[in-house]
Amino acid sequence: MGTANGQQPAEGASSDKLRHVESMSELPSGAGKISGINAVVLGESLAAEENDLIFPSSDFSANALVSSPKQYREMYGRSIKDPAGFWSEIAETFYWKEKWNPTEVCSENLDVTKGPVQINWFKGGKTNICYNAVDRNIESGNGDKIAMYWEGNEPGQDGKLTYSELLEKVCQLANYLKSLGVGKGDAVIIYLPMLLELPIAMLACARIGAVHSVVFAGFSADSLAQRIVDCKPKLVITCNAVKRGVKSIFLKDIVDAALVESEKNGVSVGLCLTYENQSAMKREDTKWQAERDVWWQDVVTKFPTKCDVEWVDAEDPLFLLYTSGSTGKPKGVLHTSGGYMVYTATTFKYAFDYKPTDIYWCTADCGWITGHSYVTYGPLLNGATVLVFEGTPNYPDSGRCWDIVDKYNVTIFYTAPTLVRSLMRDGTEYVTRYSRKSLRVLGSVGEPINPSAWRWFYNIVGDSRCPISDTWWQTETGGFMITPLPGAWPQKPGSATFPFFGVQPVIVDEKGQEIEGECSGYLCIKKSWPGAFRTLYGDHERYETTYFKPFAGYYFTGDGCSRDKDGYHWLTGRVDDVINVSGHRIGTAEVESALVSHPKCAEAAVVGVEHEVKGQGIYAFVTLVDGVPYSEELRKSLIITVRNQIGAFAAPDKIHWAPGLPKTRSGKIMRRILRKIAARQLDELGDISTLAEPGVVDQLIALSDC
Repeated sequence: MGTANGQQPAEGASSDKLRHVESMSELPSGAGKISGINAVVLGESLAAEENDLIFPSSDFSANALVSSPKQYREMYGRSIKDPAGFWSEIAETFYWKEKWNPTEVCSENLDVTKGPVQINWFKGGKTNICYNAVDRNIESGNGDKIAMYWEGNEPGQDGKLTYSELLEKVCQLANYLKSLGVGKGDAVIIYLPMLLELPIAMLACARIGAVHSVVFAGFSADSLAQRIVDCKPKLVITCNAVKRGVKSIFLKDIVDAALVESEKNGVSVGLCLTYENQSAMKREDTKWQAERDVWWQDVVTKFPTKCDVEWVDAEDPLFLLYTSGSTGKPKGVLHTSGGYMVYTATTFKYAFDYKPTDIYWCTADCGWITGHSYVTYGPLLNGATVLVFEGTPNYPDSGRCWDIVDKYNVTIFYTAPTLVRSLMRDGTEYVTRYSRKSLRVLGSVGEPINPSAWRWFYNIVGDSRCPISDTWWQTETGGFMITPLPGAWPQKPGSATFPFFGVQPVIVDEKGQEIEGECSGYLCIKKSWPGAFRTLYGDHERYETTYFKPFAGYYFTGDGCSRDKDGYHWLTGRVDDVINVSGHRIGTAEVESALVSHPKCAEAAVVGVEHEVKGQGIYAFVTLVDGVPYSEELRKSLIITVRNQIGAFAAPDKIHWAPGLPKTRSGKIMRRILRKIAARQLDELGDISTLAEPGVVDQLIALSDC
């Protein structure tokens, strides 16, 4: 990836120079007749294809935590010039049993040529994230405030916990774990659906200093076994079954198979704590091993509702979260306690412009980093009321999300572009039949959101009055890195906009040289931030090789990024999702965005495929809007759309009709499978057990030659 119109920094350019945000000074502070800019204001008009900037309304900005580019620049400037002072002031708003050394707030080395990579924040400080997320809220008088609402798979299944009730349940489980000998530094694997018991289990582990490793309850037995073997947990926590839509998934059976597999690999787990999920499966129908399996309801409820806190060092491990490596075993991303606590709380507060009266709903599963940072820890650290949803967004129909929004008066709604595009495909009538008047901020996470989906989300779901926090971050970063701050500056559909406080993004070329101005290249981060992961569990060498060796002195994100003339950042997808066509490096996200802008295209996924002339060709899987028939004329129209928006060099070589795309239950498109189908390597499809609809794969294969 190379520069567009970028320039190399001048010799001796100051590292403190706030070049990331300087261009903001050129941005107008309100909408109006601005030369060369089509602008709209929240709540006043729709965002159309030609709009460049969407401004917060004056009312929204007036009440926002960060209300102007000027205020942001001042706060951001301080966070870069005095990170120790900036983050210490925020950290001091939390409870610390012992303070960190004020002269050593942060120590780091990101340069592999100068020694081992290491990052420390607030080292020596003693705290506990569970205490700060739950007890602290009760002590401040919010014990009767709803901490969590729960909405089940079936409409009408619901529950709720106040902060006081949540603490009691956390303490009971924590006491039970202590009775088993689980303590500081011990690993506990949690394989649960989105029951309230999932965040309860996370908080219980954190309370006693145990290290939780949540595994998404959609992973196969083999995938679960890999994680068990790697972290050697004291126990596994699961439930007997869960219903997703009309489908029953027998989680206990998956755990049983995983424990057999892990034992073959030398790791034996002596206890499986199983929650009886009565709405999905009766106790008597559950396969059982009496010497190993224990019902949650039989033991946990007998323990005291008070449990002492284990005070831990800021750099003690909080959790392990495994991400799939491109090859080999999964990577165990390790986050620690203090810096992660401060960072997730702060990013949640500012990126969603959080107010104490908000009802917040993030659709992510706690099996992913979003569920850790922005379902459990970030919101609770702010004393928020969180909605936890166990079901699927299109059951019993595609209006379920908006039914839930109205039922609970949700004010902040945070979801993935995949879900937005899926709901777009189902039509606006499912949205407009509901009020949604409670919504005030929308959010997007997981991948770049293409401009047409952004506009639909803004115009239809948010009634053109809700700003969208289009957040860019990763499992490894712990929290948001580049994100709009609602009320602070105008948005551009599809852009993550500007860096969060303390984050110094740089775009570099193949040689690792920083590029200034309008450009495209590899996205790296200079300097550490409190929420950064500290290592890959048991494999620090892989940590350094993957993230710090590609460009010495920087954290390499693995993502491509463009920066426009106004300084806005546009994520172009994973660098390994870049296709090299006749020397042109084309981001798959860019081609997908062009395809989805076609009025008859609901969703698209693009992969590279070998081409005897061009090196690589562009292979596009296209899902059409419901009711639109396949035709050669439409195929040509889609290709012309890409040619017109990007250029002839980006035109797809193949349009593969796709009734659906292979996705995990969290909505992530499994491009690995698409690459194999495109290359006709059908005997190498691998594990498809985590797919929401495995039958999609056979449908795609059947349509290969259509």
